[in-house]
Amino acid sequence: MTDVTGAPADVLHTLFHSDQGGHEQVVLCQDRASGLKAVIAIHSTALGPALGGTRFYPYANEAEAVADALNLARGMSYKNAMAGLDHGGGKAVIIGDPERIKTEELLLAYGRFVASLGGRYVTACDVGTYVADMDVVARECRWTTGRSPENGGAGDSSVLTAFGVYQGMRASAQHLWGDPSLRAKRIGIAGVGKVGHHLVEHLVKEGAEVFVTDVREDAVRRITERHRDVMAVKDTDELIRVDGLGIYAPCALGGALDDDTVPVLTAEVVCGAANNQLAHPGVEKDLADRGILYAPDYVVNAGGVIQVADELHGFDFERCKAKAAKIFDTTLAIFARAKEDGIPPAAAADRIAEQRMHDAAAARRAR
Repeated sequence: MTDVTGAPADVLHTLFHSDQGGHEQVVLCQDRASGLKAVIAIHSTALGPALGGTRFYPYANEAEAVADALNLARGMSYKNAMAGLDHGGGKAVIIGDPERIKTEELLLAYGRFVASLGGRYVTACDVGTYVADMDVVARECRWTTGRSPENGGAGDSSVLTAFGVYQGMRASAQHLWGDPSLRAKRIGIAGVGKVGHHLVEHLVKEGAEVFVTDVREDAVRRITERHRDVMAVKDTDELIRVDGLGIYAPCALGGALDDDTVPVLTAEVVCGAANNQLAHPGVEKDLADRGILYAPDYVVNAGGVIQVADELHGFDFERCKAKAAKIFDTTLAIFARAKEDGIPPAAAADRIAEQRMHDAAAARRAR
């Protein structure tokens, strides 16, 4: 069954009726001249203007793109709340292979659609988009972050994203092993692109034993040529089965933790940069039942959004790094709340974020 737009009806059910819905606004964007097809999803503006990146990806169909935008936007609400930012959650997806269809005209058209929202949504980089792309988008839209320093921006946000994940790993080590040091710990990273290769640098510097994999051979080669002690494995299936793995870091696309991976995962901790790592509700309990400590993805990967949010107020790297360093304390607080409430850490993080959004919305209604 389809709705009046021709999209599968379950998309609208997700938007209006499911626990994964509750979004304030979803905008479908099309510019025939440039070939742009995009979805902008605003989940919440309770804490302030929605902030989230633009993903450029060759989705199998439009319904898949809408569903991804909805999930990612919702995740940004929780991420921004836990990062202590005065921003709600939003996300945009551009449908298509960026290697084939990305043009200046398409990005400018996209910028006009974001600008039409009048500041309700602030965009930035994500999978498939880069600083240079945001510079183009910004020519049509002042609500654009993640721009180059030459154009008044903060540059690559993956640096602080990786730093935040590193802090989440240290907090996980502190909670589980009583010491934040990662020295000699076996750590497996799936995806060594934008964020993953920066994360490798932190771990190698601390003396961790690092294993990596990526679907792109050149990404792996860049790491192993720079760090001869880093070990490459052929794929994620092999990585999650490495003997004695202390921490597994999913740093590629979402859904990395599912019914197939969790039962065979050898790691004691999962802490990575990818968004939406839990493939479906219930995976967080499966991890807890196996005694695997899960550091909620949207908490530990918030370094990038901290950076792009700061750009709106005049970027200062050291100020941002100091705020990203607090991810260590936030992660520990989530583990403590989870233990106190007898729930998995993912559920504890959700409760804290939802309370902040609820309090902000109540305060706004009272004004």
